[in-house]
Amino acid sequence: MLKVISFGEALVDMLSSRVSENRSNEIEQFAKYPGGAPANVAAAVGKLGGNSYMAGKIGTDMFGVFMRQSLHEAGVNTDYLLNTDAANTALAFVSLDAEGERSFTFYRNPSADMLFTADEFEDHWFTDAGIFHFCSNTLTASGIREATLTGIDKAKAAGFLISFDVNLRNNLWPAGSDPAVPIWQALALADLVKLSQEEMNFLAASTSQDEVLQRLLDSGVSLVLLTDGGNPLRYFSAQNAGTVTPPSVSMVDSTAAGDAFIGGFIYQLAALDCQPGDLNSLLNTPDRLEQALRFASHCGAYAVSHKGAFTSLPGIDDLQL
Repeated sequence: MLKVISFGEALVDMLSSRVSENRSNEIEQFAKYPGGAPANVAAAVGKLGGNSYMAGKIGTDMFGVFMRQSLHEAGVNTDYLLNTDAANTALAFVSLDAEGERSFTFYRNPSADMLFTADEFEDHWFTDAGIFHFCSNTLTASGIREATLTGIDKAKAAGFLISFDVNLRNNLWPAGSDPAVPIWQALALADLVKLSQEEMNFLAASTSQDEVLQRLLDSGVSLVLLTDGGNPLRYFSAQNAGTVTPPSVSMVDSTAAGDAFIGGFIYQLAALDCQPGDLNSLLNTPDRLEQALRFASHCGAYAVSHKGAFTSLPGIDDLQL
């Protein structure tokens, strides 16, 4: 089983007790849940039984203690998760609408996760083969962006497969900045890219979806996964393209759906010992690829039918395959 390192924000989701349309005088309460997209992916891999590591930085506050303990309970190795007393652990206040779709308000500027520096990546983290996974929320400011690119470079040099879930959160980017520039820089370094349909629309704002896909494949991306909620997942590679229909479920909370999906897929790649040179072999056998994608889709479907982030992620025994 390959090592999986998820890098980036480990934050606490404060989930509202009422749906956003409810304008009654009911007192709104918030319950804390462990979250953050890369941390969700680390937990997804860990709960499935994978060799999961979380890399990043948390505060020494009560929320940082909560995050480390939650990751540990999910089967994640936190040796690469550093502490700082220079900033608090990030918070995200989450509201749900009547259909379970979520909206976020972040308290993150600055927060502990943004203080991870390039020189804090240790060479020994990358001595074994593995998969390095990251998202775009560590591209939003120059310091943490430099650290992210350093981590990618170290992982690539060590022969890691690079996984990038765009996971675009526009309200985390400075006013007037263009997220597309650093996102495209990171996309060109990835072997595996996951995009939601909304993120594809963002990248294709001044071009077409076909041109975005061609640019990704031309830049060296081996596999692009395009998700669209409960609609069929589409995948694209230089070898072939296809669709996988996810299970039909009643949505309760969409918070960690994409993270559960990509975590499930990365778990499958790790179980297959799929290093960059092996990925093309998998792509040349669509039946094997689609089997791994169906597994990942079941992970995502399980997550949307449960509330929270870590708490919604399945273990192997929870999946009905």
